[in-house]
Amino acid sequence: MISEKTTQVGLHLHAKAILIRRVEQRLLELFKEGRLFGTVHTCIGQEWTGVAVSEALQDGDLIFSNHRCHGHYLAKTGDVEGLIGEIMGKQNGMCGGRGGSQHICSQGFYSNGIQGGIVPVSAGLAMAQKMTGTGCIAVVFIGDGTLGEGALYETLNIVSKWELPLLVVLENNYYAQSTSQHQTLAGNILARGEAFGIKSAHANTWETEELMMTAASSVQYVRSECRPLFLQIDTYRLMAHSKGDDDRDPEEVKEYWAKDPIELFRQQTTPKEIEEIDRQIQVSIDAAVSRSDATPYSVASAIHDEEPVSTTVEWTPTQIQSTERMVNAIHLSLQRNMQRNDKIVLIGEDIEGPYGGAFKVTKNLSQEFPGRVRNTPISESALVGLGNGLALNGLLPVCEVMFGDFLCLAFDQLLNHASKFRYMYNEQVRVPLVVRTPMGGKRGYGPTHSQSIEKHFMGLPGTRMLALHSRFDPGLVYDEVFSSIDRPTIMIENKLLYGLRVTDQVPGGFVLEQSHEQFPTTRIRPLSTPDLTVLCYGGMLVDVERAIQELCDEHEVLCEVLCPLQLYPFNPWPVIESLHTTRKLMIVEEGIGFAALGSELLAQISEYQPDLLQHVCRVSSPMHPIPSSGPLEKECLPGESHVVKTALTMMNL
Repeated sequence: MISEKTTQVGLHLHAKAILIRRVEQRLLELFKEGRLFGTVHTCIGQEWTGVAVSEALQDGDLIFSNHRCHGHYLAKTGDVEGLIGEIMGKQNGMCGGRGGSQHICSQGFYSNGIQGGIVPVSAGLAMAQKMTGTGCIAVVFIGDGTLGEGALYETLNIVSKWELPLLVVLENNYYAQSTSQHQTLAGNILARGEAFGIKSAHANTWETEELMMTAASSVQYVRSECRPLFLQIDTYRLMAHSKGDDDRDPEEVKEYWAKDPIELFRQQTTPKEIEEIDRQIQVSIDAAVSRSDATPYSVASAIHDEEPVSTTVEWTPTQIQSTERMVNAIHLSLQRNMQRNDKIVLIGEDIEGPYGGAFKVTKNLSQEFPGRVRNTPISESALVGLGNGLALNGLLPVCEVMFGDFLCLAFDQLLNHASKFRYMYNEQVRVPLVVRTPMGGKRGYGPTHSQSIEKHFMGLPGTRMLALHSRFDPGLVYDEVFSSIDRPTIMIENKLLYGLRVTDQVPGGFVLEQSHEQFPTTRIRPLSTPDLTVLCYGGMLVDVERAIQELCDEHEVLCEVLCPLQLYPFNPWPVIESLHTTRKLMIVEEGIGFAALGSELLAQISEYQPDLLQHVCRVSSPMHPIPSSGPLEKECLPGESHVVKTALTMMNL
């Protein structure tokens, strides 16, 4: 006989919880049969968290979940076939089989398998709801193991300070994989949210009626007050963390099975009603498996960063109209594009007026565009994660990282989130994110504020990297980015360039040209046949220009310089074309040369034109940190004298 509480909660909600469990049990069977790929993290025992929260949501609300996401997804969407097909790697999966068990996207639902990193992305989703006035909220599901991740606390600080409509649901199942909470967790869980001034609530999955009411009131608070709430739901995972790796005490697990709400429901419900629920669920699961079996596997296809590259390079003279300093050119482009497009949002550390950023690129923009230029805490991971969430929700965020060295703190957001969303979600989303940062040394800032570390961020699938230089108007580069952006774009701005004026006046005896590409390669070509090809980018072009003038005037060595704007995806053909004449290549990079852009260029030359090179030299930083001492820094970092000396060696002079 159905209990009073069962009636109050609703038979259909119990059926939803049972559906989640039965689907996951079938997934475990399919895994044993060798019909699934990767792994299966089940939420068996935790089903009611997803049921309770999803029941309180409305159309337009968004959910971001984690590696244990099946129950949350089914509770929100009921999409049994999409989930089973996805985990079977089939094209009928909600992501076409690309994402698998942990990385799914459909109907306002997202998940990713990286602990902690999903929280700032979810905050970005919430921020987008607030900025666009939808009245909707965002929900992020985390586990108690996530309490060890710093990105969580960066985000709690921001969502509280900015009053963002984010519900943080912590499923407390007492274990992080197989490690007991007693070994890893200090303090009180609820106190973590409360420390940031965030209201908290507490419930558990064994008292389903109270859980439903708590979830409903929590959602209502976030929606009506437009403020975050931290909801702790105590629960217990009855099965292994992943498939069969379970080292917990069997007696402990047995105790939780005995009070499992789904098992108790079966005991308290008439066999006829249970049979009917089971029958409908079985039909649904069998049909989903059958259709998935009959569907082809996910197939390889060209991804969006595989741009067609022509082996023929067309050149035209470069004519620069602007006479602005580079810092002003960037500022003016941000200003005019924010006037044109109200979806552009600037976030970063100290970028509001009157300060306007460490290098004054955003000076006064916060006064002109109130609410669209925001100072963040010193939280690089969170601010780029916010950008990811804003971009997923259709805005165009520009995240400023104050120094390029600090970009490392946001690496997870670029590598495991921004660069993967579009592909693993099967082209259902776009991530028009701009991350701009000043890079480079020669200002005496020392080991942690002078590095050129862009090589560590090149080659992230689905991204673009651009490096500004003084022979192409940076304002036009930003104009093009804002008008066409379809992927995360990293903008490298050498800090020494900000004060220089953009000009097309090159050394005597040379001409300035640009290739016919969306983001052109600049060529400085001697009027006579060149002896040596030089590749450089960004701030190194200034030193290289001085060097080639000295080489020409004093040593009669003619160099042809290639300076690409776009470092990734990289087009080697302008360099290859030049090498057909010179057969000698010097690569000049400010950063450490090992595994850098020059290495990739040499690999591509070897692949496309293996007999082209006679002589190669690389000019780059030494394999040690950058000193603060001015004279020693000048000696260490590549400059004009290094280029001249290397060129003379290559020419046997």
